[in-house]
Amino acid sequence: MTDKNNILQTAKEKMKKAEDAFSHELGSIRAGRANAGLLSDIKADYYGVETPINQMASITIPESRVLMVTPFDKSSLKAIEHAILISDLGINPENDGETIRLVIPQLTEESRKDLVKQVKAKMEDAKNTVRGVRREGRDNLKKAHNNSDITDDEQYDLEKQLQNLTDESIKNVEKIAEDKEKELMND
Repeated sequence: MTDKNNILQTAKEKMKKAEDAFSHELGSIRAGRANAGLLSDIKADYYGVETPINQMASITIPESRVLMVTPFDKSSLKAIEHAILISDLGINPENDGETIRLVIPQLTEESRKDLVKQVKAKMEDAKNTVRGVRREGRDNLKKAHNNSDITDDEQYDLEKQLQNLTDESIKNVEKIAEDKEKELMND
């Protein structure tokens, strides 16, 4: 027997995860100011293991356009510097032997527009993920109906609720993207 409320709750949780993942993903898009999220997806070799930089070092923001990376283990400084260099950040690290400084360059109008395009593309991916969750929820509702766990009327009402969840989640994704676009264009 299928719990109809469980289908909606599961869909709601998956949509929320998609929103959170999208928001996290946008954190790695630089906006002309320092943000520790820029380094969240960069991993460095630490004794043979690919380790996220934020687990190997303290990341601080001493100035609005400067990230300071201070390794917990000084021997990992070169590995962190190398990982940043080969990443797609496009920022040259300054290694003073103790810490690594990353100076975030000002964005040009053209680079801002390119970043906004990236945000829009990632937004479409997030919306598609939300729609996929809706599709999965509808499939589960159809199965429940076919198994006689829910009536025609219940299926109709639950699909309507599922659509409302989807609409709300898509609005949230659009709001997250809109906020990031404002940040990119007004920095």
